Amino acid sequence: MSERLSVLYNKKPCYDIVFSQSFDELWQELAALECENKRLCIITDSKVDEIYGSSVLEILEGRCRKAVKYAFQEGEANKTLDTVKGIYKFLIAEGFDRKDMLLALGGGVVGDVAGYAAATYLRGIDFVQLPSTLLAQADSSIGGKTGVDFDGYKNMVGAFKMPRLVYINLALLQTLDERQYFSGFAEVMKHGLIKDALFYEWLIENMYEICERDLNVLQEMLIRSCSVKKLVVEKDPTEQGDRALLNFGHTIGHAIEKAKDFSLYHGECVALGAVAAAYISWKRELLSMEEYYEVRDMFVPFYLPISVDGIDPQEILRLTKSDKKMESGKIKFVLLKKIGKAVIDASVTDEEILAAINEIYFSEEDAHA
Repeated sequence: MSERLSVLYNKKPCYDIVFSQSFDELWQELAALECENKRLCIITDSKVDEIYGSSVLEILEGRCRKAVKYAFQEGEANKTLDTVKGIYKFLIAEGFDRKDMLLALGGGVVGDVAGYAAATYLRGIDFVQLPSTLLAQADSSIGGKTGVDFDGYKNMVGAFKMPRLVYINLALLQTLDERQYFSGFAEVMKHGLIKDALFYEWLIENMYEICERDLNVLQEMLIRSCSVKKLVVEKDPTEQGDRALLNFGHTIGHAIEKAKDFSLYHGECVALGAVAAAYISWKRELLSMEEYYEVRDMFVPFYLPISVDGIDPQEILRLTKSDKKMESGKIKFVLLKKIGKAVIDASVTDEEILAAINEIYFSEEDAHA
């Protein structure tokens, strides 16, 4: 049975997040957005297209004015302006106008690229999120952040564009490979750590069912995880203040992601960044030593890394300085005041960041020790 959350923008209803275990109700939700007379374009990537592209297109065909599909090559390397340019060309050729709509079918890369195309094509057309990965369902499909990477720098070009609907089909999670699935769990854990200690404890208690991908447990998990993000983005939709709390683990995480040339998944890098941020929190006596080690070790049962090799700690420090979250030359670092309460701190020093990077760095000397 489907459930929903309504997201507000400037204190007014903006869009719903629908949680379902199939696509059975997708057209009903689209019909409520008056899609019968619209051209609809599914934007997806080559990998997702092979599995779901045809079945979602079949749901649309014959029910709307026109239904088409555009797939680009999968992977973070294709989260670029060139990919967006390809989408523009396709939409122009298909005659799409401002009253038509895009459907982003895929993970975080697809959602960001399709969302940015929607934000900028003809100065903005509507789009719907159909997230297919745990990372996208728990985090990136919600809140209206869109964008692409530029010269290897994460999300350097982007826009805020709220979707008209987020339709989460939980059954898609059962088709993900193990690494992709657990990568997304880092964002779920983040929501508990920054805002909801009871949810964090619930994740630990339901560890087995989460790992086994029990759909009913996943539905509750995602409703609780999305509720945290919903509250944060409603309070600060364009990241002028508290929304930056959602960047917990991302400052060092993004630097590692770039240094490793995106060979690690985003969620894996967020987990590493979260461990580093928790380490700084411990050293500042915000967390106890026991709390730090619990946070660190809780990523392990979910197959997420807590150490990384093949990096240069000084390079990671340098890359944190090129992060778009810099403000007046200072990094807005997110620390844990306690489990379930995060704070934004612009006073974290280079020495503290370097110590945290060294805490998660697994060097060749360590391997031979």
